[in-house]
Amino acid sequence: MTLDRRLFLVACTRAGIASPLLPGILYTLAARAQQTDPNDQSQPPKISPEMIDQAAVLAGVGPFTAEQKQMMIDGLVDHTGSFKAIRKLNLPNSVAPAFVFHPLPAANADTREAPIVPGKTAWEPDAPVDAPANIEDLAFASVSGLASLIRARKITSLALTQMYLARLKRYDPKLHFVITLTEERALAQAKAADAEIAAGRYRGPLHGIPWGAKDLLAVKGYPTTWGAGGFEHQAFEEDATVVQRLDAAGAVLVAKLTLGALAMGDKWFGGRTRNPWNTNQGSSGSSAGSASAVAAGCVGFAIGSETLGSIASPSTVCGDSGLRPTFGFVPRTGAMALSWTMDKLGPICRSAEDCALVLEAIHGPDGKDTSVHPASFRWDPDFDWKSLRIGFFKGSLGPSQEKPKPEEAKPNEAAQEKKQREDRNAMHEKYWIAGQYDGRMELAALSKLRAMGIDLIPMELPKLPWGAIAPLLEAEAAAAFDDLTRSGRDKLLTGQLADDWPNTFRTARLYPAVEYIQANRARTLGVQQISALFEKVDIIVTSTFGPQLTATNLTGHPALIVPIGLRGPDSPPEIVRPDDGPFSGSGGPGTPVSITFLAGHYQDAKLAAFGRAFQQATEFHRLHPKLD
Repeated sequence: MTLDRRLFLVACTRAGIASPLLPGILYTLAARAQQTDPNDQSQPPKISPEMIDQAAVLAGVGPFTAEQKQMMIDGLVDHTGSFKAIRKLNLPNSVAPAFVFHPLPAANADTREAPIVPGKTAWEPDAPVDAPANIEDLAFASVSGLASLIRARKITSLALTQMYLARLKRYDPKLHFVITLTEERALAQAKAADAEIAAGRYRGPLHGIPWGAKDLLAVKGYPTTWGAGGFEHQAFEEDATVVQRLDAAGAVLVAKLTLGALAMGDKWFGGRTRNPWNTNQGSSGSSAGSASAVAAGCVGFAIGSETLGSIASPSTVCGDSGLRPTFGFVPRTGAMALSWTMDKLGPICRSAEDCALVLEAIHGPDGKDTSVHPASFRWDPDFDWKSLRIGFFKGSLGPSQEKPKPEEAKPNEAAQEKKQREDRNAMHEKYWIAGQYDGRMELAALSKLRAMGIDLIPMELPKLPWGAIAPLLEAEAAAAFDDLTRSGRDKLLTGQLADDWPNTFRTARLYPAVEYIQANRARTLGVQQISALFEKVDIIVTSTFGPQLTATNLTGHPALIVPIGLRGPDSPPEIVRPDDGPFSGSGGPGTPVSITFLAGHYQDAKLAAFGRAFQQATEFHRLHPKLD
């Protein structure tokens, strides 16, 4: 009996099966059993009583009687099916669903324009110091520092661009952070910037500053590979909105930088991007090249993206300052879609102030990305940060008070199973020991905040099942790359382990639509509850990783990741993973640690102002790796 999905749903209802999970799972099982060739769509799937039993186990319903199963099968008739009709549309990755996520709770956040202080502009360059005799001495300079020199015409954009291009070429064999150099475009932009500045037409602090783009941003005339095998020659005929806006600000695009394949990890079709502080390690991801190139002094700033940690993680590993904006602040037009309700574009820089200068240039509606809210961002480096109320998640910072329990042996455990269990326990022990060390560094950062005169208010992250809500990301990602899975082209991706995208996409196809909606309803509670915290405080200090990372990516709140120093010679040794999956080794002496500052929706300017104050008091952001 061939299967029509719509009629199958009706048959399930008539058979008294109320669970919304089973029909979708059963249809998928039947389709897979029928089609051994994923490209063969000529025959509709068939169903058997045994498949109903299998689907019931996956759906967590049943068991069903033989009579019920026969009633379901008897209710099915031949039909093409809605799945096939939609698949024939060949929807490109750029087509978003008809629903739009807006993270604002019922009581909207204040997104009004900030008042203009009479006689003051949003940004004025510092008094420029004399340019060094060797321009490469500016490789690790801040955007604001470079802007002062460029505006005063003490250096040229062309000389700066040539210096960064040379460093990209020199260190790419060691760090693997470049997919495509945009050299011809960059040199033309730099010459144009110098001519405009000489003529008195200064566009602002990004004018003439070389930058790098995560290679999920479309740039006309160059490949946009998404870091993935099978997409190496993909190209688009229009620049992404963020690229257009940085062009308008006078910034100079020097390179398209690596990302883990389809925005996971630091492993891409050309290898693994490396951490400049320890080149035996990956840079983390998925904004792997953006973070590595900034940390290595090979671009003035970079654009990354985050769906669930892709700015936070590499910024931490590479010792950068990363700003994950409020969801709906920066348009994603022309960027690869992974999760339409979670993707965010943001700057990775050498300081919080640099992040603010970049965000000011790229935020705001473009008339195409309907998720973008018309909120204001006006950078004021002299903002009185001491007026802010500062909280901290008391359970997230510092050494863990509870050691994880080791996995116990199972009855009749085979020798191989025993070794695998012991290896997992040993790895968990290493991570716990490393976390204890990093936790002490977090407490030192809290002490520094208190020394700045801050009265830290203890807060708690709302106790919702954040991890259980997060699979909606995987469901959206599986839809975004539906054709990749069905065509079998997912085998071209570099990673093929359990945690890599091919397996995740296949598994996510069994995630029921009703459960996706239920997860989003739980997400609404999360938005409300975390937003309520920001009625009591303006900024929350927290560890970068852990439940808050998942929670705030789901709720769309902005985050600023800042370095808090390097692990000392007494730190635990680096952790080396035994597999070659999307994530590689981490930690060890001489590598960076971070904390994160959070703020309410569209309060990104306050977030950056507080981050600037912290960095002025600590100067951890001025540390940089020795590459030679």
